[in-house]
Amino acid sequence: MSSENFRQLKPFFSILIIIATLFSIVFLQMEERRMGYSVLKLTREYKQVWEERRVKEIALAKVTRPQLLDSVAQEKFTLKKVQANQIIHLSGPLSEDIQSVIGIVKKDL
Repeated sequence: MSSENFRQLKPFFSILIIIATLFSIVFLQMEERRMGYSVLKLTREYKQVWEERRVKEIALAKVTRPQLLDSVAQEKFTLKKVQANQIIHLSGPLSEDIQSVIGIVKKDL
């Protein structure tokens, strides 16, 4: 290839480089927009899952209320409240671990 032919092709290569650069910029902007939509979608899903979790935690707290458990136990299972004479006290030698715990609790009181 002679230098004369190369000089004639320089404007063509320049335009080709400019067009390639513009296409690259457009592609990157489209990719940025697509990633933004993906992030938005994931954010919405996260908020929805977080809200569902919060609702389920509240429902669990309502179901496991001590008053509700007592009423269900008395109505469905015919259980009665414990009376003082029904409690069995087990006595025996206490291990050293239990004695140390009792000592710590008494100090805190």
